[in-house]
Amino acid sequence: MTNDGVGRPSFPKRAVVTAGMPYGNKELHFGHVGGVFVHADIFARFLRDRIGKENVIFVSGTDCYGATIEAGFEQAVANGFCGALADYVAQNHERQKETLSRYRISLDLFGASALGEAGSIHSDLSATIFKRLYENGTLKLEQNVQFFDEEKGAFLNGRQVTGRCPIQGCKSETAYADECSLGHQYNPAELINPISALSGKPPKRVPVTNWFFDLPAYESFLKDTVRSWEGDPRYRVGLIKTIKEFLRKPAIYVKKELLEEVQEIKTMPAFTVTQEPQKASSALVFADLTHRDQAVSLLEEHKIRYRTGKTLVPFRLSGNVKWGIPVPEADGVAGLTFWVWPESLWAPISFTKAYLGDGIEGRQWEQWWKAEDAQAYQFIGEDNIYFYGIAELGLFHALNQGLRMPVIVPNHHLLFGKTKASSSGSVKPPKAMELLEQYTPEQLRIHFMNASLGEKSVSFEPKALLQQDGAFDTILYEGNLVTNVFNRLVRSCFYTLQKHCNGVYPAGTVTEPVKARSDQVILEYERLISQFAFDKLFELLNLYLRDANKDWSRRAKSEDPAEIRQLLIDMFHIVRVAAALFHPIVPDGCEMIREYLHIDERLWDWQYIFEPLRFFMAEDHTFRFLEPRVDFFKKHPMQLEKSGK
Repeated sequence: MTNDGVGRPSFPKRAVVTAGMPYGNKELHFGHVGGVFVHADIFARFLRDRIGKENVIFVSGTDCYGATIEAGFEQAVANGFCGALADYVAQNHERQKETLSRYRISLDLFGASALGEAGSIHSDLSATIFKRLYENGTLKLEQNVQFFDEEKGAFLNGRQVTGRCPIQGCKSETAYADECSLGHQYNPAELINPISALSGKPPKRVPVTNWFFDLPAYESFLKDTVRSWEGDPRYRVGLIKTIKEFLRKPAIYVKKELLEEVQEIKTMPAFTVTQEPQKASSALVFADLTHRDQAVSLLEEHKIRYRTGKTLVPFRLSGNVKWGIPVPEADGVAGLTFWVWPESLWAPISFTKAYLGDGIEGRQWEQWWKAEDAQAYQFIGEDNIYFYGIAELGLFHALNQGLRMPVIVPNHHLLFGKTKASSSGSVKPPKAMELLEQYTPEQLRIHFMNASLGEKSVSFEPKALLQQDGAFDTILYEGNLVTNVFNRLVRSCFYTLQKHCNGVYPAGTVTEPVKARSDQVILEYERLISQFAFDKLFELLNLYLRDANKDWSRRAKSEDPAEIRQLLIDMFHIVRVAAALFHPIVPDGCEMIREYLHIDERLWDWQYIFEPLRFFMAEDHTFRFLEPRVDFFKKHPMQLEKSGK
């Protein structure tokens, strides 16, 4: 029996889930795993239970190309690494893969954009996409600036130049050549006070030619798309707000006292002035990007300081980094490689094709990325919204091949203390593997799930790693929901059943209040996870289990055998429901519960989610015998050692 209810969320027939790709120059730190992968994995596992595991593909992979990888390789060689660049990437890829496995991230494929079959498919697909965009007239050659270190006699890649972000309101002092750590995009010529990482001196700006995708041409499409998302609970408020910021008209900000000087420039393109009383600058708003760029040149000529505002700009597709996927020759331009960001946007399609065994010519992938009854879900960090929430949507639409727009699920930053988790920052975050020396994967999965990353950036403070023994540890406290509360309920049920019923599940039906409460929790869980409200899942399950334990403590005092049998029927129903709802979150312990219940995997199937345990068993069903002091959800040995157990 199923309970379809009224107003329940709908789910696709087939789904692709993907998580942001980590760069291939490092091991994974806690932010990679806790900030994106855990949430993507919980949702992918839920979908397998909800729509069938054969209808879900969960893919991601190592982002192998680009200037960041080259810089990391050079540093590794300086530190004694022996091998080629591809060997360096492969080594990091394997470490990332192992880390994700240890955290029980259930990827169907964790590929690599430069390695193996996935890499070959990705290279071919990149060329195909470029040709399609070119044929559709959506690409153009433009000159842009590349930095050149005259002292070292070398062109600098994007990560070898740092400066101040030119975007109005951004305070980043460590912005790179054409993007800052907060995801702002700008022309390299706009970077303020650039410094070469090689010589420590200001580099020279040299004009180069590259391919650009005409993203501003899709402004109307992007506005319509974002408008269609408003009111849809799947799309986070922060996602829509950030995209809208880039859909503003091109603007320049100048100090209010300089406005009269600007207005005296006779050749200045037409603009309107927007002023806010509390702001020190006035916004000069232009009709289009061409007029804004003309104004920028005039302001520089007249030595008037300015900052640019967020707006749509042409999206760069190519560069001249050697370690990259070759861009097909067109209009006599050859020797360019893809900029890493654009090709990473369609990498999930490449990985889907690799998982399906499609090769470059196969068409199975279309049933997952184009069909009306299919949906892709992309879990990303908030600083990547510009790429996945804007550039990708424009690119996919411009291809005109029926690609369905993914549901974008951006998380805010997971901070280490009060600092953003970044391997390139001054404060190095702990490696994800380091955490497993003090905490179990289950404890960390619950903690990361409960972080309110859909709403705000959250501080991560692992007391064990910070050597703050005796301090309140949120990771342990939240993990207690399974290592203590759920464990206690499950063991109480089994031990009491073995004592009073010889391990045989008693005949009878679940009392109406327990059944109604459980059904309500199931429906609320389904609603919350459909909206990616992972922290609210913790609150829901916490209350459900704690109430059950209180009910157990009250009713287990009875000496009436009939009341004890009814207690077991009711509480095993709660265990059955809780196990199904926890299954995507802490799968190993839940699988152990299923094994001791001695029932099949239909327990996880949402086709039967409202069914009581009796549905899955014969009349004289016997559970597996539970030995004393068995834990379904274990604490880390280091925690037991510190507690003296």
